[in-house]
Amino acid sequence: MKQQVPNFEDYAFEIRPLTDDEGGGFLITWADLPGCMADGETPAEAIKNGKDAFRAWMQAQIDDGREIPRPGSDGEPAKFVQRLPKSLHQRLVQRAKSEGVSLNTLVTALVAEGMGKRQARSG
Repeated sequence: MKQQVPNFEDYAFEIRPLTDDEGGGFLITWADLPGCMADGETPAEAIKNGKDAFRAWMQAQIDDGREIPRPGSDGEPAKFVQRLPKSLHQRLVQRAKSEGVSLNTLVTALVAEGMGKRQARSG
């Protein structure tokens, strides 16, 4: 029986800003997937490119007959519910559409970008 490529959303990832010496932009990596990484000019672009890297990494595992690592969270992505003013929600929906990503991907990228900036200031 052929293995299926797991869902991108099941694996926790980290996005961090790259320094100017590293070329700038943002890097996405997965603790559960050694060597799987991608980058982009924005967090949203890093996630978009990360989806391609994720699929290629998983397909290589399958093609080579290697076991696919289980997500550290037993396959359950973290989830929370946040109430937003309608005007902010509408702006987020419009931006996601203009960037060609889902609302979930955009919000994840914005949170990751904010966390990266906060981490850079404190550390």
